[in-house]
Amino acid sequence: MVHHFCSSFLLLFFLLPISASSFSHVYHEFDSESISGKEGRVTWRWLAEEAPTASNVTTLDNSSFVLAAQRTQRKDPLEGYNYYKGGWNISDQHYWASVAYTAFPLFTIAFIWFVIFGLGLFVFALYLCCCRRRKYSYSHFAYAVSLVLLIIFVCAAVVGCVVLYRGQAKFHKTTLSTLGYVMSQANLTVENLKNFSDSLGKAKAVGVDQIFLPSNVQSSIDNIETKLNASASSLEDKSANNNNSITKFLNGLQVSLILLAAVMLAFTFIGFLFSLCGMQFIVSVLIVVGWILVTVTFILCGVFLLFHNVLTDACVAMDEWVSRPHSHTALDDILPCVDVATANESMYRSREVTYQLVGIVNQVITNISNQNFPPAFGAPLYYNQSGPLIPPLCNPYNSDMSDRTCLINEATFDNSSTVWKEHECQTAIVNGNEICTTVGRITPSLYSQMIAATSISKGLYQYGPFLTQLEDCSFVRETFATISTKDCPGLDKYTRWIYIGLDLVSVAVMLSLIFWIIFVRERRHRNNNKEFLTRSSQAPHPL
Repeated sequence: MVHHFCSSFLLLFFLLPISASSFSHVYHEFDSESISGKEGRVTWRWLAEEAPTASNVTTLDNSSFVLAAQRTQRKDPLEGYNYYKGGWNISDQHYWASVAYTAFPLFTIAFIWFVIFGLGLFVFALYLCCCRRRKYSYSHFAYAVSLVLLIIFVCAAVVGCVVLYRGQAKFHKTTLSTLGYVMSQANLTVENLKNFSDSLGKAKAVGVDQIFLPSNVQSSIDNIETKLNASASSLEDKSANNNNSITKFLNGLQVSLILLAAVMLAFTFIGFLFSLCGMQFIVSVLIVVGWILVTVTFILCGVFLLFHNVLTDACVAMDEWVSRPHSHTALDDILPCVDVATANESMYRSREVTYQLVGIVNQVITNISNQNFPPAFGAPLYYNQSGPLIPPLCNPYNSDMSDRTCLINEATFDNSSTVWKEHECQTAIVNGNEICTTVGRITPSLYSQMIAATSISKGLYQYGPFLTQLEDCSFVRETFATISTKDCPGLDKYTRWIYIGLDLVSVAVMLSLIFWIIFVRERRHRNNNKEFLTRSSQAPHPL
């Protein structure tokens, strides 16, 4: 279940390009056979079969609810550019088409820039090759304006790189924090599964005065214990693998964005300096390189805008799902919540073992310890027990496994060790058996066995809330609620910083390339003019 939860959250979190067709037959379950002689399948499901699409999501049933409906109203190119109304639904290709359309302007700019500027470079290169006549006139205005604008664009590129660097640093920190929280929840669930399995195993072995759990209950414990251990190990391994994979992805993304910011910043400064120095050939090479870099950067802008929108949609969807957990939503088909029947079966077995163990303790107290057998009965019935009667242990469940209220004269899980200690006698070994030599109802060894059984019963009883969380998916709701309130605002802000930084750098470098050409051209003409004036001592020709 935990690895399904991690996968589901990461599916919300990391922009996996999943279409409706790829979700149409996804079904994964962990099967557990009968643990009491009747069929009781323990099923951990990740089911996205027949996921609702945009055309039917609003007509599923009266309790259906479209997640992030207002935020996801975007034009859908697959539906004639009508507005998509299916809400957040990563199993719907129309959702992906509509959210991808938000980045279409940036992809279009990248394409237009690549084509138009590429053609411009080609025409300019032909012009330089075919028209080599030196020009001696230049525009003072064009020269000055291009220089001022280049300085402005360099400053803009610096600001963009700073925003990009800060955004990626904050984003990396926040995502790692979110991942750490998810993994802590996963590890906690795995630990609870293992501890629950251990408690069941101990319950099978515990006995009081040679009275043990019935053989059919012990057999049931064997079956469920094996499956729980296998499940917990699988969940632990998959959680660790998910953690490693995502950490590597985040680290790689961080390095890529840092390198991009550094390259664009260095590229802008180098190009500006070489243009000031009049190194026309090097500037020409840089212009060609910059032409490609700007195209790639605009594409990255679009990708991060798409990433930002999907991430924000997911956060809104999580927040709305937490507030309406009982409505049918697109999240229902991918969340790893355990089936109600499964959780009921697990809770029933836990209650059954607890009820049986408490019954064994009370059976010994009622039928042996609180009886005054004559010496002729011998061990284990007679051990010279005497004194006030021992209070029985409160059984938290009735015979039908419903909750039961403790009576005043009953010992509880919390005070039983203290209460029963008052009835312990001192003993001596007579013919190999413990015999009380002082007033008391239980021997030290019997006391230890009763406390051991009580401790295991208490442990199983305390796992009730954990099993309830598996039943109603409250552990996922709590996780989503924490992520929605604590991490989503930062993730939304920092992804916006990243694509704004990319936009600013792209535009600044794009305009720098254009004005490099203008500035270098005017500078070359200016130098030609100075050479001409030096040779002829004449004034420069006006435009």
